[in-house]
Parts: sequence; structure tokens; C-alpha cells
Amino acid sequence: MADKTVTITDNETGRRADMPVRQGTHGSDVIDIRSLQSDLGYFTYDPGYGTSGSCQSDITFIDGERGILLYRGYPIEQLAEHGSFLEVARLLIHGDLPNKRELEEFDEAITRHTMVNESLRIFFNGFHYDAHPMAMLTGVVGSLSAFYHDAMDITDPESRLLSAHRIIAKMPTIAGASFKHMVGEPFVHPLNRLSYTGNLLNMLFARPSEDYAINPVAERALDQLLILHADHEQNASTSTVRLAGSTGTNPFAAISAGCAALWGPAHGGANEAVLNMLSEIGSVEQVPKYIERAKDKNDPFRLMGFGHRVYKNYDPRATIIRKTCHELLDELGVGNDPQLELAIRLEEIALADDYFVERKLYPNVDFYSGIIYRALGIPKEFFTVLFAIGRTPGWIAQWMEMLSDPEQRIGRPRQLYTGPARRDYIPLHRRG
Repeated sequence: MADKTVTITDNETGRRADMPVRQGTHGSDVIDIRSLQSDLGYFTYDPGYGTSGSCQSDITFIDGERGILLYRGYPIEQLAEHGSFLEVARLLIHGDLPNKRELEEFDEAITRHTMVNESLRIFFNGFHYDAHPMAMLTGVVGSLSAFYHDAMDITDPESRLLSAHRIIAKMPTIAGASFKHMVGEPFVHPLNRLSYTGNLLNMLFARPSEDYAINPVAERALDQLLILHADHEQNASTSTVRLAGSTGTNPFAAISAGCAALWGPAHGGANEAVLNMLSEIGSVEQVPKYIERAKDKNDPFRLMGFGHRVYKNYDPRATIIRKTCHELLDELGVGNDPQLELAIRLEEIALADDYFVERKLYPNVDFYSGIIYRALGIPKEFFTVLFAIGRTPGWIAQWMEMLSDPEQRIGRPRQLYTGPARRDYIPLHRRG
């Protein structure tokens, strides 16, 4: 608590309440309004919770005005350029960058839990052949609570850590099985000799009929994307995990709820929307026309993957992944893909157009991630599954932090009721 207070006055009654102001390491101070209802008889009204702090957190900080994203105080640019996904995952969960021994132990702990129960094959067979992979991921992740329920004690830190290892380890395995079910190919088991991201690529693309060689450039590009998606403050899916977790539910159920929230096109489906937009534009020759349409406020067309609700400057994640995206396209030699060629041309024109530059409508991480996934041969309906794998360490870190916070209570938002006033029941035969 800080010494500073803010006084709120009811102009009708003259009653006043002094609200303490809490200060964080970075960012805006917050007014602690927990006593507002008892002091003045009011709740606050904030649809979407855009100006409300639901918790205090040590994990991630964003300054959208200056284009800053920090994981545990470390700039995302440094982590994405020099770190690995498992290194970042451990950082988010434990709070500090690991030394060599600690990282090896974490890697081993994750590798030890990559397998899933074989009975889950029957679960996958129950999905229709064209089931959306996010439906499969959400369902199967939730079902893991049936395998790890009796032994789960969320009040025990060691038990929570074991759950963290299991969830991070099994997400790529479940994703790989979802992918194979989607394309009608045999499941590929995890290989402990491969890296976390290499294992994911192998479970996606390996086939029993032929050898699969993991391209190191593709492996690094995907690893960077997982790092960039690992956490992003109290976004919709993270808040969902915290809200579900606040009830004391099984962690697999809480993560499944996060997957369901992420699935929405306004959240994790944004990079899929980029490719849908490119399909609508159709060809490089059409780009100038659609650029002009995007400038017209009366035209419903919008450039997907440009600008960001949080970042009013350049998305710091896009700075890193743009370079990786172009390196991957050169490595894979897919420059003759019409849609990828269209994406690069759109990027060039938008970055040189004063309209977009003045409004800071730069390509964001969703724009480049969509291009990378397309270049890797991943269908667009599977994009959000990869997003979920990347976001899992952040979800887990937030869940663990919430459970250890002595101020945390079960989530229970208030509402402004605008329905009918009190009405008396009218017997059915008397209703006109």
C-alpha cells in the first residue's frame, strides 16, 4: 500500500471515501476500490474490464505506448533473440533465468511427461474427421483432469509444479495428435532426443512411410513464435484461466478454459484472419485497391494483422519475428507461393504509406506468424493450436501465482442490472 490516496465524493449526499493508491514497478498506479461499496454503496462499471486491475502480478509488463513487453523484467526482444522456449517457460514459472544445471533439470522434467495415456486414442477417434483442432485440443486437455485428479493437491507447491511440467509437456503431444486426426494420418509419438520445438514439428509432419528431417531454420522460427506468445498480461484467455482457477478447479480444466477463450477470432484467431484477408485480396495487383479501401472509414474492409489494441507503437514482438519470417521464406524457397508473395507486397506498401505510418498501423506479430505458419505448411485452422502451446507457460505461471496470492479470492464480477423491476407471477390461463 502507498501513502497516497484518492478521495471519491458522492455529490448528492456529500459522503466521501478515501481510496488508497497502489503503485507497481512500472505502469499506471491503481486505485484500490475494494471498500467502495461498504463506504459509499457503489460498485464500478467497466465493461470488458479495460480500466480495472483484477490482480497484482510479477510476471509480465506491457507499455503499449512505448512498445515495451517484459517477461519477469526481461525485454521480449532479448529473450526471443537469445533464449529458447523452455528457458522462457522456466523463467515465467520460477521468476528468474535458469543456470545451465537448472535448465537441464527443467528440460528433463518436461521430457519425462511428454507421453499421454494411450486410452486418449479412443477419445480422438470420437471426433468427426473434420472437427476443428481447437475443439479437439480443448476437449482433450480438459479430459486430462480425469487422469490426474485424485493425486492433485493445488494447495501444495510441489504438486502445482508437477502439474505445470505435465501440462507444458503434453500440449505438443495433444496438438500433434489433433493435427494427425485432422489430416487422416497415424499419430506420431514424442521422441525424447529432440528439442521441445523439434519434437512438435516431428509429431506434426513425420510419417511412418518416410524419414522426416527437421529444418533448423524452421525449428528456430517456431521456437521464437512460441516465446513471443508465452504471456501477455491479463488478456482474455489468461483472465479466463485465473477466473476458472480461482474456484480451485483442476489445473487441466483451467487450461482447457483458457484454450476455449483463445479460440475466438478476436483473440487467438487473429493470425488466421490475416490469411482470410489475403485470400480476399486475391493477388498482388489488387493490393493498391484494398489499401485504399482500408483507408475509407465507410468501407467495412480492414487490414488484419496491422496495429494492435495494446501497442500504440510498433509491436515489439513483430520487430523480432519480421526478420525471422524473411529468413524462413528465403530458406524454404517458397517465394513463389502467391499468398506469401502477396503478404510481403502488402507489408512493403503499408510500411511506405503515410496513412499507416502516421497512425502507427504497423504489422503486428499476428501478421508475421500467419505467414510463417503458412510457409511451414500448417493449415490456417491449426494456427490457434500453436498459439495455445506457446501461451501455456504463461497460463500456468499466472495460475500458480494466483493460488499463492493471499489477497486472491474467487472471481465474482458485479453487474449493472437493467432488467424489469419486481413483477408478480400471473397464472397461465390469465395471460393474454
